[in-house]
Amino acid sequence: MTEDIPRPSITTLASREVYRNHWMRVREDEILRSNGKQGIYGVVEKDDAAIIIPIDNGLVWLVEQFRYTIQERAIELPQGGWEMEIDNPEELARGELREELGLDAAHMTYLGFLWIAYGFTRQKHHIFVATGLTQAEKDPDPEEHDLVVCSLPIEEFEAMMLDGRIRDNCTLAAWGMYLLWKAKQTEAGE
Repeated sequence: MTEDIPRPSITTLASREVYRNHWMRVREDEILRSNGKQGIYGVVEKDDAAIIIPIDNGLVWLVEQFRYTIQERAIELPQGGWEMEIDNPEELARGELREELGLDAAHMTYLGFLWIAYGFTRQKHHIFVATGLTQAEKDPDPEEHDLVVCSLPIEEFEAMMLDGRIRDNCTLAAWGMYLLWKAKQTEAGE
């Protein structure tokens, strides 16, 4: 489909880092659009993250935490990154599962990755399904001091997405990937 549509090109003329902290880098690029117009583009760069869909006996495990940017508590699938480049996304996913939920998974199935808000952010979210869950020692980051863990029946989890109690786009997108993957597994007779 995209092969038939001419791709507008944007050329980077100059790039400079304007801000950096432990979690992200922000750069501002001077650009030249294919129509000849110059402009600027701000890019937030973050290292890869993982989002985990922990499912066991018809239950989905979730976390609730205060999200500073929206000044609200949010319910979502466990997710996060280690603020460093990663070689093995599964190791990251297993680490986040243990940090946030205190769970180990016998099986981790990789569904793929999505770009998080690529209109201004350069960050990948690797999606894993975690099954065969067993209790382990929880090891939250200092930023996760107020994390609340719960498990819900799948039907209730889906109802919360539909009625707006869960509004995290990464959770909704990961669940959509899971449903597509699950449907393909069913079609293949697995």
